[in-house]
Amino acid sequence: MSTPQAQLEKLPRSVQIVLGLGLLALVTFPLAGSDFYIQMVTRMMIMAIFAMSLDLLQGVSGMVSLGHAAYFGLAGYALAFLMPQNEAASLWTTLPLAVLGSGLAALVIGFFVVRTHGIYFIMVTMAFAQMVFFLFFDNKALGGSDGLYVNFRPSVSLGGLTLIDLDNKATLYYFTLGALLLVYLFLRRLLWSPFGRALAGIRVNEHRMRALGFGTFGYKLTAFTLAGALAGLAGYLWGVQTGYINPELMGFHMSANVIMMVILGGMGNFAGAIVGAISFEYVLHLLKDLPKVGGTELGKHWQLWMGTLIVLLVVFAPRGILGLLARLPRLGQPKRAPEGAQDD
Repeated sequence: MSTPQAQLEKLPRSVQIVLGLGLLALVTFPLAGSDFYIQMVTRMMIMAIFAMSLDLLQGVSGMVSLGHAAYFGLAGYALAFLMPQNEAASLWTTLPLAVLGSGLAALVIGFFVVRTHGIYFIMVTMAFAQMVFFLFFDNKALGGSDGLYVNFRPSVSLGGLTLIDLDNKATLYYFTLGALLLVYLFLRRLLWSPFGRALAGIRVNEHRMRALGFGTFGYKLTAFTLAGALAGLAGYLWGVQTGYINPELMGFHMSANVIMMVILGGMGNFAGAIVGAISFEYVLHLLKDLPKVGGTELGKHWQLWMGTLIVLLVVFAPRGILGLLARLPRLGQPKRAPEGAQDD
C-alpha cells in the first residue's frame, strides 16, 4: 500500500462528503443550539486545532511528543499576562504575540529535542514539558498552582466601534470556526508542498533522506516550531473561552489526551485530527454523565471506558474513524470489473 493511501492523505469521496456535511452542520449550529452547546462545540473546535498541530508532528513527521501541551498552556499564560486588569486588549496584539511566544519556545526546545530519536525523543519532550509545568506551578509570580484569570476577552475596535467582540459566544464560535478552517487549509497545502513531502520522507526513512541530500534536522525543527505555534493558537482560544489558565493545561494528561484524539480520528491527514478531537470530547461528555449502577458510579471511571474504547479502535480500526469512513462505498465511482473479466 502506498504511503498516501496508508496515511489517508488522499481522502476518498465518501469521506469528503461526510466532512462537507459536518462543516455545514458547524456553520449552522449556532442557529439552533443553546449557549451551553455553543460553548461545548467551540471547545471541540479549539481542541481540533490543537490535535491538528500535533498531527503535523506525529502523523506527518513521525515525531511522537508527550510534551506538546506545554505550548498550548504557554499561549494561554501569554494572553493572561498581556491582558490589562481594567480593559480588553486588542486581538491583533495579543494573538500574534501569544502564538509567537509558543513558537519561540518550541524553537528553543526543539533545537535540543529533534536531535534525539525514538523513545529518547518521547522522553525528552515529556521532560521539557514537566520543566515548564513546574516553572509555573511552583512560582507564585506566575500564578502558582491556582493559575490566572483572564478578566476581559480581546476585541477589535475601530474609531470607537467594536468590530469583533469575543465576549459574545456566537462571535467567538465563528472566530474559532474560521481559525479551524484556515489552519486546516494551511496544513493540507503544506502536506502536499515540497516541505510536506520531505517530512513524509523523513517519517518513512530519515537515513535515506539524508543520503539524498536533505537537511533533516532543519526540516524537523521547522515542523516542531510550526506545531508549537499552532498549539499556541489553540491555547490562546482556550484562554479566551474559559477566562482561566492554570498549569494543568501543560500537564502530561493534556498531552496524552491530544495524542488519543489524533489516534482516534486517524493520523496523517488533519481531517482525522478534527474528527478525533470532536469525537473524543463528545464521548468524554457522554462517559462523564454515565449513571450510577448498583453501588458503582460509572461516570467517575470514565478513564477506564475511554481507554477501552481507544484500545478496541486501535485493534479493529488502526486507521481511526476516518479509516472506517473510507471503507464506505465510494459514491459516484463505478465499480471495477474483476480482473480477467471480458466484455461480451
